[in-house]
Amino acid sequence: MRMETTEKENMLKSYQTVRTFSEQLVQPLNLEDFIIQSMEDTSPPKWHLAHTTWFYEKFILKEFAEDYQGFNVQFDYLFNSYYETVGPFHPRIQRGLITRPSVEEVFEYRRYVDLHMADLLESDKPEEKKEELVRVLKIGLHHEQQHQELLLTDIKHNLAQNPFLPSYQEQEKKNIPAAGSPSFVAVEGGLIEIGHSGEGFCFDNETPLHKVWLDSYKLSSHLVTNRDYLAFINDEGYKKPQFWLSDGWNTVCKYQWESPLYWFKREDEWHVYTLGGVKKLDPDEPVCHVSFYEADAYARWAGKRLPTEQEWEHALASQKIEGNFAENENYHPLPCGLNKSGPFYQAFGDVWEWTKSPYVSYPGNKPYEGALGEYNAKFMCNQMVLRGGSCATSSSHFRPSYRNFFQPEKRWQFSGIRLAEDVR
Repeated sequence: MRMETTEKENMLKSYQTVRTFSEQLVQPLNLEDFIIQSMEDTSPPKWHLAHTTWFYEKFILKEFAEDYQGFNVQFDYLFNSYYETVGPFHPRIQRGLITRPSVEEVFEYRRYVDLHMADLLESDKPEEKKEELVRVLKIGLHHEQQHQELLLTDIKHNLAQNPFLPSYQEQEKKNIPAAGSPSFVAVEGGLIEIGHSGEGFCFDNETPLHKVWLDSYKLSSHLVTNRDYLAFINDEGYKKPQFWLSDGWNTVCKYQWESPLYWFKREDEWHVYTLGGVKKLDPDEPVCHVSFYEADAYARWAGKRLPTEQEWEHALASQKIEGNFAENENYHPLPCGLNKSGPFYQAFGDVWEWTKSPYVSYPGNKPYEGALGEYNAKFMCNQMVLRGGSCATSSSHFRPSYRNFFQPEKRWQFSGIRLAEDVR
């Protein structure tokens, strides 16, 4: 059997759409911005552009394209991220020291791979090869969309090291109407199903669909806002160890945290650094760039708790997927306004929501076979799950079963808080 023409066209169109958006995201950058790496967690934009290209070359072109000649043999070492089973790789912390290849050569690399990918996707393949090609291509496209989000978060952290706090891209001021007061929505528990179902794409860590028991609970209709979080700060929440997990308190003391990342005072008023530059803190926006430790401490201070990831998915999985995603080009969480899906405001987009769940495999989970088995499974230790997507996530990349995960002290991602409580 052969791929139908329309199927080939759709595959190629999806590929070109994702690749174009990556290059759109770096258009506002100066040449020097492509190279810097502000900390070990971030990567230079040049590296993101090359690594996502390497993924297609390594896992698709070299596997499925006959007589494919690699662009540069050194790129296997420079732009492999963490795939131990395919060979050695350059230390992550040293990515910002790679001045060569040049930015221009990285774009040449992208064009070279894109040309060969187009030839491959337009060619006729036997059915068995086509199915595997499509499977790996979908992983590659969603992988690049993950790196598009990382591009935005890393660019923000990189630029924030400049004492003049330059703007990545001017943002239009939006007048958002006020929303109602937050309330806690009762959610009936019981034996429910969690995990991905249906024919759409998902990562291996979202499967299999399985049953879990949940006691009834309540979930906040609103995200925690800057106004809410300011009350915690003003009550000296960062100075009261009783609200913090032991490791969280050690982290606060070690780094001398007094507020979320990118917050600072100017003339005794709180300001925040955004991808649109510096602005006064908007009390109605969701609090953003907080770690799990901060989210958990705030919840304890408020007399509530964070939801489990199963509670979050059970309450929100049936909601319509709409919200402030990357396609809106805001790249910053917006006030609550009228963005309501079912009983919950800002269910998706704006900020990733910390849960109290550790990142572990689902019962019966099977990682991808081969080298791609390293994609998610080997990180299932010492990390916490976030749900919901953010203003830097593409809506076409997101689904309610999506499990994001980071170490509990990380806060350079667009991460925020939705509270839960038990039913008494």
